[in-house]
Amino acid sequence: MSTQHKIAKPFTIGTSSDYNVQIPYHTHFHYEIYYFHSGKANYLINDRIYVLEPGDLLLMHGMTLHCANVDPSELYHRSTLHFDPYYFKQFIQPPFAADLLAPFQKLQNVRLQLKGEDKLEVESVFAKLVQFHNESSAYAFQRFQALFLEFMIIINEHCKQPLQAIAAFPSPKEHHVQSIISYVEKHYADDVTLNAIQAELHLSKYYLAKTFKEVTGMTIFQFLMQRRIYQAKIELIEGKQPITDIGYEVGFKHPSHFSRAFKLQMNLTPEQYRKQHQLRS
Repeated sequence: MSTQHKIAKPFTIGTSSDYNVQIPYHTHFHYEIYYFHSGKANYLINDRIYVLEPGDLLLMHGMTLHCANVDPSELYHRSTLHFDPYYFKQFIQPPFAADLLAPFQKLQNVRLQLKGEDKLEVESVFAKLVQFHNESSAYAFQRFQALFLEFMIIINEHCKQPLQAIAAFPSPKEHHVQSIISYVEKHYADDVTLNAIQAELHLSKYYLAKTFKEVTGMTIFQFLMQRRIYQAKIELIEGKQPITDIGYEVGFKHPSHFSRAFKLQMNLTPEQYRKQHQLRS
């Protein structure tokens, strides 16, 4: 069973406990708090892959590419909360308080591995947030905002000493996929080929292609295309370079290919995407 609960426009809170939850590699302008209850999943955030464990709390700066690749053989249960950082800053955070958005803005993306009482506390917070949404009381939204403020304070307490641990992988497959991701991150603007990756990692390109799809749910070249489009979005938002130059810079050899690939993923041409963002600014 899957549900989505909308708390006015600045917030979206949801919980899911089913198999049909595969979400493509994506970005969004809202910040995201993701809590993993149970199941078996790998979470890909830009150039890192996390093998999730119950109690994992992911904090994500939305414009970073991310997605979960879920093993359908085990029940997948997660909770997510998306929020508008500008709304939070203006209407929720007290003016005298420290910057509670710092974990998202300075760390960008981080995994907190919660245990014991900390784990139970976060699970209780998510349950109460959904409860306040479902109540018809005139004060329900105020209670939601008050609890969300408390949640952000809890998160900041956990982020006093940001996690620096090296990711641990349960098998060589995840390690090899991380190596591919790191290679693409370094060379996405170049002419990336399976032969080049094979030469770099000293592993069969057939093994690498099969393993990457198995672990992430996408092909290496789908990931590469997503990475190039993501970088193009950043450049388009900044609005400084000609669109043709941006296409070349992120790895496309022909402007027409850049335009087709961008529209296929974003349902907008690069020109439309830039114009849309300028209108929002």
